Amino acid sequence: MQIINRIIVSTDSPEIKEIALKAGVEVIDRPDCLSTDSSSSVSALKHVLENIGENFENVILLQPTNPLRPENLLKDAFDKFEAEGFESLMTVSRNRQKFGKIINDSFVAFNYKMGQRSQDLEPLYFENGLLYITKTVLIQKGILLGINNCPFIVDHPFVGVDIDTEEDFEYAEFILKKYL
Repeated sequence: MQIINRIIVSTDSPEIKEIALKAGVEVIDRPDCLSTDSSSSVSALKHVLENIGENFENVILLQPTNPLRPENLLKDAFDKFEAEGFESLMTVSRNRQKFGKIINDSFVAFNYKMGQRSQDLEPLYFENGLLYITKTVLIQKGILLGINNCPFIVDHPFVGVDIDTEEDFEYAEFILKKYL
């Protein structure tokens, strides 16, 4: 079964566009209004759908800031998405940290009781950004994740890689070398 029929890069960067085109990947030029720090992913996806001249049932988003993904992630996630009839899917990972807030210069535990062992934390999960699958009709309405959404759990060192800084890039290189 073929999961992906078309690969499209949405960008406002001439450098990224050139790299994508050299790799044989289709590029949609993203307008400045959708290229700000506050622009949403769904607005960029909607722009792509409005400009490709073809209809698809699903959209798969692979964010460039999360470039490392476990082997078979897409296949396994898509199989679950299709088999169980979800309208969207997002990858999540278990949080294993103790969080708190600072209120009036005091630390107030948020997801645990002071003195509680981290092994005994209630399972909480975070959106890790590795993969999103969404019905096209939702994207056209400006929605990335629907009500019938699957939280697909991924437990892998790659979930900790989210590149926003030079240090993040160096960490990604370290993780890639260690786990490939």
